[in-house]
Amino acid sequence: MANLRAGLIGLGMMGRHHARVIRELDGVDLVAVADSFGDPHNVADGLTVYNTVEELIEQGIDMAVAAVPTILHEEVALRLAEAGIHCLVEKPIANDSESGGRIAQAFEAKGLIGAVGHIERFNPSLQSLRERLGNGDLGDVYQISTRRQGPFPARIADVGVVKDLATHDIDLTAWLAQSNFVNVVAHTTSRSGREHEDMVTAIGHLKSGVVTNHIVNWLSPMKERTTVVLGERGAFIADTISADLTFVENGTFQTDWDSVAAFRGVSEGSSTRFALAKREPLKMEHEAFRDAILGKSMNIVTMAEGLETLRVAEAVLDSAKSGSVICL
Repeated sequence: MANLRAGLIGLGMMGRHHARVIRELDGVDLVAVADSFGDPHNVADGLTVYNTVEELIEQGIDMAVAAVPTILHEEVALRLAEAGIHCLVEKPIANDSESGGRIAQAFEAKGLIGAVGHIERFNPSLQSLRERLGNGDLGDVYQISTRRQGPFPARIADVGVVKDLATHDIDLTAWLAQSNFVNVVAHTTSRSGREHEDMVTAIGHLKSGVVTNHIVNWLSPMKERTTVVLGERGAFIADTISADLTFVENGTFQTDWDSVAAFRGVSEGSSTRFALAKREPLKMEHEAFRDAILGKSMNIVTMAEGLETLRVAEAVLDSAKSGSVICL
C-alpha cells in the first residue's frame, strides 16, 4: 500500500514539531507545507512553502495537520473537509463552540477522520493511568485534581489560559473518568496586562459523580503538570513533565499513635512508582491519527470530544464572569 500523503499548514511553534514527527512516521510522507507568514523555523527542508490551504490541497494530499492560529481553524478545516481530506486540527478545535460544531459536523457528514490535538492524553503517565483505572486498580474514583502552572509562553497570541491550557485538563479529566462534565464553577484573573485571563481555578462535577478541581496559570516561576486521581484504594499521581506515574495505596497497618489512630479514615500506605516506556506524546498522537485513517484503531481525540471540551471551557469563562455555577 502506498504511503499516505500528508500536508501541514501552519509552520510556527507547534508546526515545526508536527513537521519533524510526520517525517519520522512510518507509512506517511510529508509532501506539502503552507504558511502565509513563511517558514520561520526552516522546516520545509526543500519543499515549496505555499501560502494557502487551497494550494496545499492541490498537491494531492490524503491527510493534513492544521497548526494555524485558533481563529483560522474553521476556515482551514472546512475547506479540507470539503476536499475530502482527513484532518488533525490543533486544540482547541475552534475559537468558539458554534464554530467547532460546524467543523465537527462537516467531517462527520463526509465520513472523514477528524481529530483534535489534545496531546496530553498521549503522555505515557496518563496512558498508563487510564489503563489502570479501566482495570479497576483504584476501585471507585472519588476525585480528579490537576495543576498546570508555569511561566508565560511567548507562543500565545489569541487566547487566554482557559482555552490554551485548561482545555488539556478538561479533556484528560473527562477521558480518565470516561464521563463528561455536568457543571462547573470558576474564578479567573488577569495580571499581565493582556485582554485574556492569566489564571483560573475551577471546580467541576462529572456525570459519574466524580468531583474535580483544576488550578491553571501562566504566572508561576515554577513549571508544574500534575494529575491526581483519588479513589477507594488510594491515589494515582501522574507527573506529565517527567512522565512518571506513582500509586500511593491506602495503609493496612495499625498504629499505636493514639491521636492518629482515632481518625476514622484512610492512612498512608506504600508508594510505588511504575516503570513506563516513555515515548514522545506527539508521535503517539500522530500514530493514532494515521491508524484511524487506515481503519486500524480509533484512539484519537475525536472532534466531538474536542467540541465538548471547548463547551466546558466556555462554561468556565461564563462562570468566572457571572460568579455562578454553569450547568452543561
